[in-house]
Amino acid sequence: MEANELLKKVRKIEIKTRGLSQNIFAGEYHTAFKGRGMTFSEVREYQFGDDVRDIDWNVTARHNRPYVKVYEEERELTVMLLVDVSGSRLFGAEGPHKREVIAEVAATIAFSAIQNNDKIGVIFFSDKIEKFIPPKKGRKHILFIIRELLDFTPESRGTDIGMVLRYFTDALKKRSTTFLISDFIDPKPYYTQMSVASSKHDVIGIQIYDKRDASMPNVGLMKVRDLERGLERWINTSSRRVRSAFNKWWYDRQQAMADTMQRCRVDHVSISTDEDYVKALMSLFQKRKA
Repeated sequence: MEANELLKKVRKIEIKTRGLSQNIFAGEYHTAFKGRGMTFSEVREYQFGDDVRDIDWNVTARHNRPYVKVYEEERELTVMLLVDVSGSRLFGAEGPHKREVIAEVAATIAFSAIQNNDKIGVIFFSDKIEKFIPPKKGRKHILFIIRELLDFTPESRGTDIGMVLRYFTDALKKRSTTFLISDFIDPKPYYTQMSVASSKHDVIGIQIYDKRDASMPNVGLMKVRDLERGLERWINTSSRRVRSAFNKWWYDRQQAMADTMQRCRVDHVSISTDEDYVKALMSLFQKRKA
C-alpha cells in the first residue's frame, strides 16, 4: 500500500474508532474490564460496619484507637491483542474484507484502552509468530499499531491458534486482558492452550467472519481458492449434497469453537463483516458487567 493511501486509511480509522471509544465505549469498557486488584491507599479511623480484618494493628497501637486500611482498585491494565494475519483474513464477499473489520475492531479496543490509561500490545500470528509489539501507552503507539494492522505482510498464510496462545502464555507472565481476534478457521484443536491461557489471563474471543464462510451460494460451477494453502478447485454449487456438506463443516467448526470457549470460561462474540460491530461489542461488554 502506498504511503499516502496508508496515511489516509490510518487517519480515517483513527477518527472513526477514537470517536466510538470516546462516545460509546468509555464507560462500558471501564466497567467490563477490571483492574488487577486492590492496592493500599490510606488509613482512617474505624467506623461501625468496617471489616475487622482491615484493621491496621500497628497504627491502632500507636493511637490507642482502631484504624483500618483503605484500599482502592488498581485500574491500570495491560491489554493484549492477538491478531490473526493468516491468508483467510483477505477474504471479503459480503461487505468489507475481514482484514478491514479486524483493524477497526482492534483500533476501537486500543483507543478504549489508552483512554483508561491502560497499556496496549499486539501479537500478529499466522501459523507462526509474525510480530510482537510490546505493550505501551499513547496515541503514537496506537497509530503505529493501526498502520501495522492495515499494511502488515505476514511471512506465512496458515493459522495456528494453539501456537499463539502457547507463545503468549510463555511471553507474558503478568496477568493481562487479552482479545483473540480471528476468523477461527483453524482445523487443529486448541482447547489445552486456551485452558492454560485463560487460567492466567482474562481472555476474550472475537470472531470476524464473512457470511460466505458460513454458507455456499447456489451459482452452478464455481472456482474456489484456499487463501491459506493456495489450492484451487472447481466445485458444483448446484449440488445440494455439496452445499449441505459445506454447511455442516461450518456448523461443526462453530460448535467446536463455542464448546472450547465455554469449557475454558472465555467470553466470546461472532461478528459478520456486513453487520454493525459496535452493537456486537457493546453486547459483549454489557454481558461481562452482568
